[in-house]
Amino acid sequence: MPVPDAEESLARWGGPSDAPELPSRVRDYLAQQVGVARAWPPAEPASWQPIPSRVPRSVADALRLAVGDDHVSDARADRLAATGGAAFIDYARRRSGTIDDVPDLVVRPGTHDEVMRVLAVAREHSVAVVPVGGGTSVVGGLRTDTPRIALALDRLGRLLHLDEVSGIATVGPAVTGPVLEALLQARGYTLGHLPQSWERATIGGYVATRSAGQSSTGYGRSDDMVESLLVATPEGTLELGRGPSTAAGPDLRGLLIGSEGAFGVITRVGLRVRRLPEHRIYDAVLLPGFATGVEAFRDATQSRATADVMRLSDEAETATTLLMSGPTGLARAALERYARARGVELASASLAILGWEGTDRDLVRARRAATWRALRRHGGVSLGHGPGESWRRHRFDGPHLRDALMDAGYLVETLETATHWSSYLSLHAQVTSVLDDALGPRPGPYVMSHLSHAYETGASLYTTVIAVADRIDPVAQWQRAKSATSDALVAAGATITHHHAVGRDHAPWLAAEVGSLGVSILRAAKGAVDPDGLLNPGVLGL
Repeated sequence: MPVPDAEESLARWGGPSDAPELPSRVRDYLAQQVGVARAWPPAEPASWQPIPSRVPRSVADALRLAVGDDHVSDARADRLAATGGAAFIDYARRRSGTIDDVPDLVVRPGTHDEVMRVLAVAREHSVAVVPVGGGTSVVGGLRTDTPRIALALDRLGRLLHLDEVSGIATVGPAVTGPVLEALLQARGYTLGHLPQSWERATIGGYVATRSAGQSSTGYGRSDDMVESLLVATPEGTLELGRGPSTAAGPDLRGLLIGSEGAFGVITRVGLRVRRLPEHRIYDAVLLPGFATGVEAFRDATQSRATADVMRLSDEAETATTLLMSGPTGLARAALERYARARGVELASASLAILGWEGTDRDLVRARRAATWRALRRHGGVSLGHGPGESWRRHRFDGPHLRDALMDAGYLVETLETATHWSSYLSLHAQVTSVLDDALGPRPGPYVMSHLSHAYETGASLYTTVIAVADRIDPVAQWQRAKSATSDALVAAGATITHHHAVGRDHAPWLAAEVGSLGVSILRAAKGAVDPDGLLNPGVLGL
C-alpha cells in the first residue's frame, strides 16, 4: 500500500482509503466481546498549528552554512513531516488535535561530514538534536516537547556498495526496507528483515532500536545483521566493525545498536545479506491449544529443526484470525470436522504459521520435514500451503487494520516481551490477566497474543489488546494498562521489550532490568560521546 502524506500519517498508519472495511461479523464480534464503540474521526490536519520555532535565527543561519540553504527549514509542512511516532498514544493525541511535540527546525544533511557540522552547531548553541528516519517508533522514541533540531536523514538513503563475495551491503541509514529489498533483489540478494513497520521504517531505525523481523528465527534480528557502523557524535566519529567477528575487547557496535540516537547519529551501516531464496514453502498448522503449541515450538527449536518464520497464535488470536479470514458456513463446519477427526477442536485450537526459504529446493524440503516431525509429535494438523501463503501476502496489513479499528472508536495497541521456556505460559497468563484488570470491566478488553521469535532457551510474547476507547482521555487509559503490564513483566523476570526498544515509554523500567550500575554504565557512555546531553534527550532515561 502507498505511504500516506506526512499530515495523514501523524494520526494513522496509512491513508484514509487504505483502512479495510470492517465486515459486519467483525463489528458484531467486537460489540459482543469488547463493547459498542463510537466512531472516532481524526482531527483535520489543517487544524494542527505547531508553536513557532524556538530555535534562534542565528542557529538556523549557522546550520544553513553547514548543509546549504535548501536543507534547513522551519516550514509547517516540514516540521510536521519530521514529527514521527506510531504508538497508540501518538495517534490518539493527534486524533484529539494535540500537536505539541513538533520539532522546531528540520535539517537534512547529505554526508557524514555535514552531520558532524550540524552536531557542532548544535553543541555551540546548546540545542538538542533528534535523528529522524521513518518515524515509526512505538515507544515514544521521538515524543518530546524539548526545543530541538530534527535531523532528517532522507538524503542519506542509498545502497552505497554491495560486496557480493562476502555478502555485505553498505547502505545509508535512511534506506527503507522496501527500497533496499528492491535494490538487493535486482542483484540476487535479500536482507530478510521484515518487521511489521517494514513499509516505512529505515535501516538506521532498525539498528538504532535493535529491531526484530517476522523472519528473524531464520534470518536473525537486525543486531545479528550489522557488520559495521559509521557514527557521528559530538565528540568525534566512531567507525566500528572489522571482519566477521573479533576478540578486540567488548564489541562497541553493541553499545550503538539499540541506543536510539542517544549516543550518536548512524550515517552508514554494513549489513550481512543472503542470496535471494528461490524456493519458499509456507504452511498453516493447527495445534491442540496454545500450551501444546508452545511445547511443539520448544521441541522444534531445541531439536535445531526451526523454520525461518515461526508464529504461533494463542486461542484468542486464532479465533480472531479465523473470524477475519477463515471459512464461514458449510466450509467452517467442514474445517471443524477435519480438525476433530485429527484430534484438534477448532474452538480451542492454536494456529501456527511456518515458513522455510532457501536457494536449494532439497534443503528447504528437508528442513520443513524436520520441523514437521516435531509438530506431529505434539498433534499438529496441516491446513496446507494456502493459508500460509495468504499470511505471507498480507503480513503487513496489521497497522492498516488498526486504523480501521481506531476509526470505529477502539483503543488498539500492542506490547511485547520475551522470557525463557520454563516461564513462558505463566507469563502469557499473567499479561492477559493484568490487561483484563487494567482495561475492564467486561465486556472488554479483548487480549490476544502470539509467539513470533523462537530461540533455544525461550521465545517472544507479542500481545495485542482491543478495548473501547475512553474518549475523554484515551492516552491515560492506555498508560495505566501499559504501566501495570510493565510492572508485571519486571516482577516476572521477563524483559521489558524484545524488539520495540526503550524510548521514553519503557525508560522508567530500564533500571529494574539492567540495575543501577547498568544505568551508570550507560550514563558514562553517554557522557563520553555526548557530554552536553544533546542527542535525543530522554530516551533510555538519559
